[in-house]
Amino acid sequence: MGINPFGNSEILRPVNPWFIAFSLMAALLFKFIPVDRNWVTPDLLALVLVFWNIRQPRRIGIGVAWCFGAAVDVHSASVFGEHALAYTLLSYFAITIHRRVMWFSPMMQAAHIFPLLLAAQAITVIIRVMFGGTFPGAWIFAESVLTAALWPLTQFLLLAPQKLPENRDNDRPI
Repeated sequence: MGINPFGNSEILRPVNPWFIAFSLMAALLFKFIPVDRNWVTPDLLALVLVFWNIRQPRRIGIGVAWCFGAAVDVHSASVFGEHALAYTLLSYFAITIHRRVMWFSPMMQAAHIFPLLLAAQAITVIIRVMFGGTFPGAWIFAESVLTAALWPLTQFLLLAPQKLPENRDNDRPI
């Protein structure tokens, strides 16, 4: 038996494009929930974008990331392009490393995407400060740590519909 680059011996079904759209829209709606600025909340939209950029780089790309970033910019009334630039760069670098990341376990994958999430968040903070905002403090970067820590759970949830059924059918070749 050969080495499986995806870290397990399961064969996944093709992903349903409607499920990709649903997961991205659910993450966007979660991003729209108003929270107190003193709370650290994970950026689920960035996490789901990175997941689909790694798993399906030909379906979810930089243009999709820019559109979702622009929607977040409009909703949050921040500098237009702040999140769009961050999500675009996040998607670009996720697509760049997607083949390498797939070789590792979910915890090591989280370690690989953490710098991407941190850089994307740093971009939004830098743009906000450049346009007259105040630096919120270093605690704001705990969001990237929390978001990366949710990677194994996100991977489990978003891959669940693609898993093949446990009961094998003798008439099916796979």
